[in-house]
Amino acid sequence: MKHQTVETHALNRRGFLKTSGAALGAASVAGLASACRSLQDSSSSGMTQGAVILFQGDSITDAGRSRDPALTAQPNQSPALGSGYASLAAAALLVSQSAAGFKIYNRGISGNKVFQLAERWTTDCLALQPDVLSILVGVNDLWHTLDPRIGYNGTVEIYERDYQALVERTRRALPRVKLVICEPFVLRCGAVNNRWFPEFDRYRAAARRVADRHQAVFVPFQSMFDEAIKFAPPDHWAKDGVHPSSAGASLMAYFWLQAVRGKS
Repeated sequence: MKHQTVETHALNRRGFLKTSGAALGAASVAGLASACRSLQDSSSSGMTQGAVILFQGDSITDAGRSRDPALTAQPNQSPALGSGYASLAAAALLVSQSAAGFKIYNRGISGNKVFQLAERWTTDCLALQPDVLSILVGVNDLWHTLDPRIGYNGTVEIYERDYQALVERTRRALPRVKLVICEPFVLRCGAVNNRWFPEFDRYRAAARRVADRHQAVFVPFQSMFDEAIKFAPPDHWAKDGVHPSSAGASLMAYFWLQAVRGKS
């Protein structure tokens, strides 16, 4: 089965504005909910009755989520879902399919690189037995090599090797999991300057290869934001070039839902 993707480059101006307008007006949840209505009764979506849905990654997924064990131990707890795209996508699913019994968790941790996901994978992924697993990781794998205070010496080869190993480990433990791999992205503003390029594009390509190898849903967030900056400046979507604004997170949630439902 060929991996699924949402190709934003095919959107014309009217189509993109309609899509982004729906998503931004959807910060109220109702609009975002429309993006996932067709998931209902769709066996190919992986969103079956009672499905466990897990968002994993770094600070973009974390988005200030609560670490209170009383909240994180239970699904669908708003503070534990954070305030970013994962929370918005979760809210849309819980509104549009309130009878489906979805159990949604966020286990993103700020600053994480792939090897750090691997270190906590048994507890923060495999133990939750997700039916749908979404991973967004990669920006720190490069960013932390650019900051001498951190002293991280990773390479794109290490990133891809570790990512591949993580997904293989996941497939062995959870052979039926629906895997969603999100494209790492940046916008050229704030902390993001010419030092990031062209190396960052190699990390994006590596994530795409991992998705291809495992026939995963691929969410092309960089392509999405490349279209978005045609209609609003980069700092509208992510002030520091890395962490999405409310507008950027809303757009991400919309396209995540579109990808998972298999809409191209």
